Amino acid sequence: MTTTTIEWPNELTLQWLREQYTAKLLEPADVIAEIIRRAEADAEMNIWITPPSIAVIQPYLDRLTTLTPESSPLWGIPFAVKDNIDLAGVPTTAACAEFSYTPTASAVVVHRLIHAGAIPIGKTNLDQFATGLVGTRSPYGETHNALRSELISGGSSSGSAVSVARGQVVFALGTDTAGSGRVPAALNGLVGYKPSLGAWPTKGVVPACASLDCVTVFAHSLDDALAVDRHARGLEETDPWSRSIAHPSAGDMLPATVCLPTETPTFYGPFAGQYERAWMKSVAVIEAMGLPVVYVELNLFAEAAAILYGGPWVAERWADLGPFIESHPGTAFPVTEQVLRTGASPDYTAAAVFQAAHKLQAFKLEAKQLLKDAVLFLPTCGGTWTRDEVRANPISTNSDMGRYTNHCNLLDLCAVAVQAGEADTDLPFGVTLFATAENESLLCRAAKRFVSAFGGEQPAGDAKPSAPQTTVVTPATTLVAVCGLHMRGFPLEKQMIACGATFVREAESASKYRLVKLPTTPAKPGMIKQKQGGSSVTLEIWEMPVASFGGFTASIPAPLGIGKVELSDGTEVPGFICEAYAEHGAEDITAYGSWRNAVLQ
Repeated sequence: MTTTTIEWPNELTLQWLREQYTAKLLEPADVIAEIIRRAEADAEMNIWITPPSIAVIQPYLDRLTTLTPESSPLWGIPFAVKDNIDLAGVPTTAACAEFSYTPTASAVVVHRLIHAGAIPIGKTNLDQFATGLVGTRSPYGETHNALRSELISGGSSSGSAVSVARGQVVFALGTDTAGSGRVPAALNGLVGYKPSLGAWPTKGVVPACASLDCVTVFAHSLDDALAVDRHARGLEETDPWSRSIAHPSAGDMLPATVCLPTETPTFYGPFAGQYERAWMKSVAVIEAMGLPVVYVELNLFAEAAAILYGGPWVAERWADLGPFIESHPGTAFPVTEQVLRTGASPDYTAAAVFQAAHKLQAFKLEAKQLLKDAVLFLPTCGGTWTRDEVRANPISTNSDMGRYTNHCNLLDLCAVAVQAGEADTDLPFGVTLFATAENESLLCRAAKRFVSAFGGEQPAGDAKPSAPQTTVVTPATTLVAVCGLHMRGFPLEKQMIACGATFVREAESASKYRLVKLPTTPAKPGMIKQKQGGSSVTLEIWEMPVASFGGFTASIPAPLGIGKVELSDGTEVPGFICEAYAEHGAEDITAYGSWRNAVLQ
């Protein structure tokens, strides 16, 4: 082993390790020694089921002496394997000791990575049988979040994500059926790449839902994830779920459009407000990327997602794991067994399966048409929870974590989860990009553009120039006249703040408006300009970045909208207006002079 003093970074990356190897400053054995030290120091975080040890790793170190970095692109690169993926000679538990078996051969993807020179160092903890998105459903202990121990790490690929985030590997393999390759990435500050169904073989993976399962990768950058993809991807003739889909670097075109949700996504958990503000900042960056933006309803994706656990697809889990659960009652983690047993419901008849399949096929067609040459941006998660909160309410908290992920594999989409700053101190915020199976290249180009717009380097090879960095850092602004729930002290003031808006002054409209109280929940005002007559209404004038203005405008529900509001001095500014039809059945509150006065009565 070398004796050179090395200043070890907290994060291990492909580039850093390759530089150390090329300069002869490190040997793989040095790296493994440091990894074992780090894993032992983090033992209480419950990252591993089979932790890194020389007994497991030495054969792969020995093998490197027969290879060269030139012929083996991943030479000496350590990686972790989720413990529902086979590694030859090491038990596969799926986080259930009674289920455990020791495979004689590695899963196809693991074998391919070893062939490229990578070193598997151990098997990581997971939500048992890959059933969960929280990282707390394991008899081997709750995997702690890499940054804030009181928070969940995300599941089911919890240990894989945290092993990367804690600098114990360069990359880690996970699996993703409902979001398990993306949620842990978001919660631990990583990139999570979920290729198209079948692009990476699943032979040698314990099935959750075999028709939907994907092997995925966690890394610190998209470039590192795609370097892994280059070796893991490809048709496997012996795998019935495998299919041939080109590596995403095969093209260099950006998407024709970027899709954003029409309505602001729903956020949840103790940091819901912080998550919403982080999302609005992300929307501002997306709108400044220099690509056409369209706004779409999320009903399609929500209805497709409901099929996964609210329909007969849950029976697919039972088809694979039911015989074990039935023959080993009480062995499985309690909440896991509870979820799995729902698949045995008599409601899930053969007819129900076909009805759901036909419904899903229509959803797939709709999604393919909607996302033709386009990518969809959503929050990876709408929030997070403490481990205590999940323990107290394990079903609904887990369900929330899949709100923006469950639809993906059902609709045959690929996805990449990337970071978008912090929602709070040591609380990463992430967004996920979705595309159709044949558009992984568009997905990756758009992800690189987004990361670049958020402050990274300009991605090489873009078909279009990126937006100037000043668009985000020093945005142009517009005034916005606000007359209701977005004013200071009212519930939607937080949306103004999340958009980067600041209060400027109070003002009076021209004496040409009627103010009505709309019969909505919650109640809100509508300002309707009159052809004749009318009164003055007290308003607030805010200043908002232009980059946020489009998304803010698109989120306003009818009959309200943004138009030109005439002020008492004769000038006009963008502001809230109301369509005239809404005055029918609405209460006239013009005499109060403002919404604030009306609600104080």
